[in-house]
Amino acid sequence: MDETKSNRLLSLDALRGFDMFWITGGQQLLLSIKDYTGWSWLVMIAPQFDHVEWNGFHFFDLIFPLFLFLSGVAMPFSLTRQLEKGVAKRKIYSKISKRVALLIFLGVIYNGLGDWNFSHIRFASVLAQIGIAYFFAALIFLNTDWKHQIYWTAGILLCYWAIQTLIPVPGYGAGVLTSEGSINAFIDRLFLPGHLYLGVSDPEGWLVKIPATATALLGALTGTFVKNKAISERKKVLYMFISAIVLLAVSLVWNYILPINKNLWTSSFVLHTAGWSVLLFSIFYFIIDVVKVIKWSFFFAVIGMNSITIYLATVLVDYNRPVERIFGGLIQHFDKGFQPVLGVCFAILVQWLVFYFLYKKKIFLKV
Repeated sequence: MDETKSNRLLSLDALRGFDMFWITGGQQLLLSIKDYTGWSWLVMIAPQFDHVEWNGFHFFDLIFPLFLFLSGVAMPFSLTRQLEKGVAKRKIYSKISKRVALLIFLGVIYNGLGDWNFSHIRFASVLAQIGIAYFFAALIFLNTDWKHQIYWTAGILLCYWAIQTLIPVPGYGAGVLTSEGSINAFIDRLFLPGHLYLGVSDPEGWLVKIPATATALLGALTGTFVKNKAISERKKVLYMFISAIVLLAVSLVWNYILPINKNLWTSSFVLHTAGWSVLLFSIFYFIIDVVKVIKWSFFFAVIGMNSITIYLATVLVDYNRPVERIFGGLIQHFDKGFQPVLGVCFAILVQWLVFYFLYKKKIFLKV
């Protein structure tokens, strides 16, 4: 659908673009430079650009929750603006309900609907989780104040902790946080049709929608705080920085009894990723919206303003073909070891130019 850019924080679009950059070529660029140069610092950080197998946390595990967190940050700007314009809540409910349905459908397309093998289609998806979590977080946001949203967030995290650790799973018992023995896996095997991503469970299955809602609510609380005109901009940055440290500290303590785990989206994972999300947002907000150093962020903002399109394009569009046709001959003139680096750079360039064209034409896919 075509929409013009809404009046939102510049840092919000830039950070969302920074987030999406890593799945549109940033990861491959860093790893290809590492392979070519062998630089020790790149070798050291390279594991951060892949997901942790089970318990633990890498930078790459932040991409999904950061996107959801930023969707929450936008709520006080987008939803409140609609209320201020006199839009009835029922119309907003209808709009976000359609958003859920569309994201679920797009998620199935992303997972291979075109194969038409329904028994092997993965119905759970990142997009569906974003849509469902946003929906429930929006309902809470629209019907409560910020204090009650804190209560909701804490309640969700504590209840989810109890669900994962106290409800016994047949054949495994209670509190078994493995791919096969968790309550998440048990529910998914019973009620989630089609293919499960991990065979016996799915990281975007039914139960993870509960803590993902808390991730979006933490974003909404951050957005509400940023909108508060009674606090100076620099104090907002300071308070967000302190909040990020507190969230990270609590998550690391909680990790001793409830492992930080992306696949199970544990409550400790919610707090840990929220801590990093708030920290990154405070940095982007300070540089872009407070200090007004903006020009550097344009590259990321163009990506961030069409993030859903970019995500779908990662599987629907093969950018390597235009790169080979346009730049293939040029790339061949460089050192063989350096060619993969150039290939990734040109692929990123081609993608960015496509989305810059959409940006200039004010074409944005918003759901």
